[in-house]
Amino acid sequence: MDEHARDLRGYGRHPPDPRWPGGARLAVNFVVNYEEGSEYSFPDGDGRSESTLTDAGMGDSGVRGRDLAAESFFEYGSRVGFWRLLDLFERRGVPLTISGSALALERNPEACAAIRELGHEVMCHGWRWINQFNLSEDEERSHIARAVASLTASIGTRPLGWYCRYGPSLNTRRLLAEEGGFLYDSNAYNDDLPYWTTAAGKPHLVVPHTFATNDNKYARGWFGTSDDFFAWSRDTFEVLYREGATHPKMMSVSLHLRVSGHPGRSAGVERFVDHVLARPDIWVCRRVDVARHWASIHPPTQASLWTGSGASR
Repeated sequence: MDEHARDLRGYGRHPPDPRWPGGARLAVNFVVNYEEGSEYSFPDGDGRSESTLTDAGMGDSGVRGRDLAAESFFEYGSRVGFWRLLDLFERRGVPLTISGSALALERNPEACAAIRELGHEVMCHGWRWINQFNLSEDEERSHIARAVASLTASIGTRPLGWYCRYGPSLNTRRLLAEEGGFLYDSNAYNDDLPYWTTAAGKPHLVVPHTFATNDNKYARGWFGTSDDFFAWSRDTFEVLYREGATHPKMMSVSLHLRVSGHPGRSAGVERFVDHVLARPDIWVCRRVDVARHWASIHPPTQASLWTGSGASR
């Protein structure tokens, strides 16, 4: 069996009814990425500074050596952006999935205390915010174990979900299954619903992530203003809400502290959250809630598993 054989068919024309709680037409999950303090940096021995997804853009800054400006962009996210976004969602009673790099959260106990107090989920975003697909198998196994131990200590509960920076290695899903403590991973972008696959010979749940409704489009030049973010997110929501009358789906929205945590961009987030909350028949939830619901309503069966053998759901 090839665990990485491609499934180009998916659910096809007749996706399963997720039977979301309350008969909701759409499950909406807000993901707030907490990466600041775990990125590539000279202080952590990486020999370079990270500037990805900052107002500096995507290119080479020209700085040779430690880039203090780049570090400062990241610091804004944890010092200010986190608290702005946390307050925005708290005032509206919206539960969050915090996609947290373990070292980043370890370095901010006050943020961890707030996450615990508000009952948000922490989905593990790796030990550090680095390209895990470049790690050796032994290195990746060590990073998984270290991340689980760190987040368990920082948050008080172990993470139940996992999401790599950008994408996994060929070993990631198997290593997560072998570790044994995860309910799901989000290392895929290929569906609007969760689905079962196999890893290490066992059923394994995937709750897909998104690069579509994601504020990384600001840094990539596809969003210029908060109106762009709002319009794109609203249109995505409206299409899924309409489809949800007959085929309910899931919508994830991914935000970054150093991006949407700035005042002008947070305004677009506010408008979109209020747009969602104004509609009936919506389930606003954490990603772990989706995973638990799916496992309960649609437990793995031979028919539902993608085995990589050519059989599909």
